[in-house]
Amino acid sequence: MEDNFNKHLGNKLKMRRLALGLTQTKVAKAINVTFQQIQKYEKGTNGVSSIRLLQLSNYLKVPINYFFEGFSEYLINLEKSQEGHVNVNYNFLVKMYSELNTDQKLKFNKSLQSVNSNISKVG
Repeated sequence: MEDNFNKHLGNKLKMRRLALGLTQTKVAKAINVTFQQIQKYEKGTNGVSSIRLLQLSNYLKVPINYFFEGFSEYLINLEKSQEGHVNVNYNFLVKMYSELNTDQKLKFNKSLQSVNSNISKVG
């Protein structure tokens, strides 16, 4: 299952990189890894950490869900979203949060609090 996702993600990464006319070296420098690591991502031999996935989506100017599009597990959730459920990849968010250091978690929680207080002022 995980191997399949690594290959799927690698294909999506390679398609987007080529569409933007970027080299593996350029993408690697942008997210602070070696170009060999980008090769391994694209071949599906290495998994991509949540932090790296976020960096890739930011650099390649695509939303995170771009990497999940067309993947069978994701499509099951997509069908639910068409029934009116919000389509959020909670596993990704939980993994992402778990990889933050303590200082980053504090900043994140403060930003959530400010967003919540703005919502309650509007409502």
